[in-house]
Amino acid sequence: MTDALPTQPIGQPVGRVIAMPADTNPEGDIFGGWLLAQMDLAGATPAFELARGRCVTIALDAMVFHSPVSVGDEVSLYAKVVKVGRTSIGVHVEAWKRPRDQGQASSVRVTEGVFTYVAIDQDRKPRPLPHLSA
Repeated sequence: MTDALPTQPIGQPVGRVIAMPADTNPEGDIFGGWLLAQMDLAGATPAFELARGRCVTIALDAMVFHSPVSVGDEVSLYAKVVKVGRTSIGVHVEAWKRPRDQGQASSVRVTEGVFTYVAIDQDRKPRPLPHLSA
């Protein structure tokens, strides 16, 4: 594994949001929990598509914060399915920021993590995933 910083996101684009003052702690830093919630929503997009229906988050593994997010930063979210089980789907999610006041400045990865979702039925019980087509 190389120590070089990634220059391109991994996965499909699934969301973009602006970090706002209401998303900060008393010191003015963006809450990690706010960013985590944005990532959970983003990871649910490919999970829902693959499951063809409702999914719930059951785990978050390997969450790493690389860089802080500031008020006004544009946060873009990318997701890629990395594991499929009988009822579960693992999705790698990355968040990248771009300061809005720096024009077309390049984006920087701020965090990443692997979210696990389980497909559920109308009774909120795990259900098998639809067969994957070749």
